[in-house]
Amino acid sequence: MSKQTPLLFEVAWEVCHQVGGIYRVLSSKAASTVEQWGDRYCLLGPYTSRTSPTEFEPLTPGPIVGPAMDRLHERGMQLHFGRWLVKGYPKVLLFDYLAHLDGLDRHRQTVWDDLGIPAPPEDPETNDAIVFGAMVAEFLREFVSDQPEGQQVIAHFHEWMASVALSFLHAQGIRLATVFTTHATILGRHLCATGNDFYERLPRINVDHESGSRNIYHRYCIERAAANNADVFTTVSKVTADEAYHLLKRRPDVVLPNGLRVERFAAMHEFQNLHRRYKNRLHEFVRGHFFGSYQFDLDETIYVLHSGRYEYHNKGTDLFIEALWRLNRRLREEQPERTVVAFIVTDAPTKRVSSDVLRAHFMLQELRETCDTIARNVRDRIFESAAAGHIPEPTDLLDSEQIVLLKRMIFSRKESRPRNIVTHDMRHDNDDAILCHLRHRHLFNSPEDPVKVVYHPEFVSSTNPLFGMDYDQFVRGCHLGVFPSYYEPWGYTPAECTVLGIPSICSDLSGFGAFVQEHVEGHNQRGLLVLDRRDLGDEGAIEQLTQMMLDFAALDSRNRVNLRNKTERTSDLFDWETLGRYYTEARQLALARTYEELVKTPDG
Repeated sequence: MSKQTPLLFEVAWEVCHQVGGIYRVLSSKAASTVEQWGDRYCLLGPYTSRTSPTEFEPLTPGPIVGPAMDRLHERGMQLHFGRWLVKGYPKVLLFDYLAHLDGLDRHRQTVWDDLGIPAPPEDPETNDAIVFGAMVAEFLREFVSDQPEGQQVIAHFHEWMASVALSFLHAQGIRLATVFTTHATILGRHLCATGNDFYERLPRINVDHESGSRNIYHRYCIERAAANNADVFTTVSKVTADEAYHLLKRRPDVVLPNGLRVERFAAMHEFQNLHRRYKNRLHEFVRGHFFGSYQFDLDETIYVLHSGRYEYHNKGTDLFIEALWRLNRRLREEQPERTVVAFIVTDAPTKRVSSDVLRAHFMLQELRETCDTIARNVRDRIFESAAAGHIPEPTDLLDSEQIVLLKRMIFSRKESRPRNIVTHDMRHDNDDAILCHLRHRHLFNSPEDPVKVVYHPEFVSSTNPLFGMDYDQFVRGCHLGVFPSYYEPWGYTPAECTVLGIPSICSDLSGFGAFVQEHVEGHNQRGLLVLDRRDLGDEGAIEQLTQMMLDFAALDSRNRVNLRNKTERTSDLFDWETLGRYYTEARQLALARTYEELVKTPDG
């Protein structure tokens, strides 16, 4: 049998469809994967009319996937082939699952008959996953049947929403190499959201009882089936590998750390210049948000960022706010000249941007435009005076009308009350956990408080009316990222800080933190600080986090520049060119187990 060059499919719910972190994994990895695999690589995902048209360029299918697509089109299946509009421009095949929901009952019956998994009809996410999975399985079955003898095919599935097809193909005996990656177990995420004893209980958890009591038993079974039916089972960190072993009953064969595209600069000062540019944009926000009520020295101000999905306990937001409260008291005593502006950026239900906040920023912009106009007039007066052969008197530069105008604008911006701690009107103002915690700790942005809080319950983008920056630019403008997660299988937020040259604090319970501890010697001195949540408990971890932020606030500008340089030099470790080798290892192992008839043991 002649051996052909393998073909690779990567299947995920977030192909051309941003929901969470897997979108970042796939889109940032695409360029390096295309470089390695070329047109032998294709991503499979769902088609949604809301997001796909802006992410996807339709093209005519080529000879690799075209024949299978043609037969499925004849059967009425709606498929869309093209390229994903991200770096690398990879091929994608999108399945219009919403057009085929009429087959849901039949596919749910197959899930029960072939996999023994009950799928309640009232769970729309599971229904979507089942229909999508049935379509992907039918395509891959047709595709494999087209291949010549000796052609190797790999299908790599990410997370439970994309994994139904894997178990269907396994039950049908279709011969292709399969890899399944869980980025976070369903049950683990639910258990951690409600308590602090997850890691102590992990070996003793009754998975059937716990998933059943939370009405996620069917989702858990789908995930567990994929983990155990895959030729190779993987996860994103050693922390999650231990979790998966106890909850999904199979130890992962390979750990696949998540990487990013690292932008390389010809000179070190280039990324420092970017930090300065976007820090000045944050200065502008702070002037608009705070300076109508009171002022503080922006040269003595530290910008701290806490961001991510709204998981108040899992992401360590509760710990962060407690540490801010303590930091506020400590700064008053130890560093009264220093101000810390803490940005909390997440996605929560809102009505609109607060009218008070918008008004403050609009008035600052109006003041700037007025000053620009006056400055042009002053420039002309200086020129005319100098051309006439004399130096103008300061009192000649502004006329009385301009002075009155400036005074009116200055007085109109004055506010007697502290500035808002939240930038939006919330849908659930009285029940929002972050707001309730900030209010409990009286973090109200009072003039005497060195710690100011800006809770922005909407992800930052270039269309944002308050910042007008992309998230990466926002991160570059900050001085420190703080992500003290309790449950974080990997942790893209501190990784993003690292590749952007911004120091960060993460947790040893996060996959990223554990990876840093293992692979980065002297990581604390390189701007990758790791909080000890595993051994210290909440009280000890809060105190340690407070001290870490206090120590950072004590650094002068020169030392912060040096620390950013050290952080940026560490970024290559998290480039896909470095971490992609783990994906290669997993896929080669799957090929060996499938096509070389190696024996697969339950524990790998």
